Amino acid sequence: MSKGYEEDVLLWAQEQVALLRSGKFAALDIEHIAEEIEDVGKSEQRELANRMAVLLAHLLKWRYQPERRGVSWQRTIKHQRERIMLALQRTPSLKVMLATSDWQREIWLDALDDARQQTGLDVFPEDCPWSMDQVMAEEFFPED
Repeated sequence: MSKGYEEDVLLWAQEQVALLRSGKFAALDIEHIAEEIEDVGKSEQRELANRMAVLLAHLLKWRYQPERRGVSWQRTIKHQRERIMLALQRTPSLKVMLATSDWQREIWLDALDDARQQTGLDVFPEDCPWSMDQVMAEEFFPED
C-alpha cells in the first residue's frame, strides 16, 4: 500500500493525476485508484438512497400528520424530487436502482425509521404504498 494514500489521500490523488497526465502509467497506484473509482459510484448511490429516504419520510409525515402540513414540508418534498431527478440525469445508470425491490425495501426502512423518530408515531405501513412513479410525480401528495 502506498504511504501517500494512507497519509494524505488528497496529495496522493494529485500525484496520481500528475502521473496519468504525464503518461507514467507504470508508477500509478492501480489498486487504490480502482478503490477510489468504485467509491465514486457508491457515493452516487448513497446520495440517491438518502434523498429518496428523506422524500419518502416527508410523504409519510404528509399523509399521517395532515394537521402539520405546511410550506416547509412542501419545499422539502419538491427539493428532494428535483435533486433526485438531477442525480438521475447526471448518472442515468442509477435509474436501475429505482426498480430494484431490495433497494426500494432498504430505503423504505430508512424512511420508516426517520418518520417514526421525527413524529413519534408508529402507524406507518410496513411496505411502501406508492409506486416510484407516484413518489417522483411533482403533483403527488398522499391524502387520507
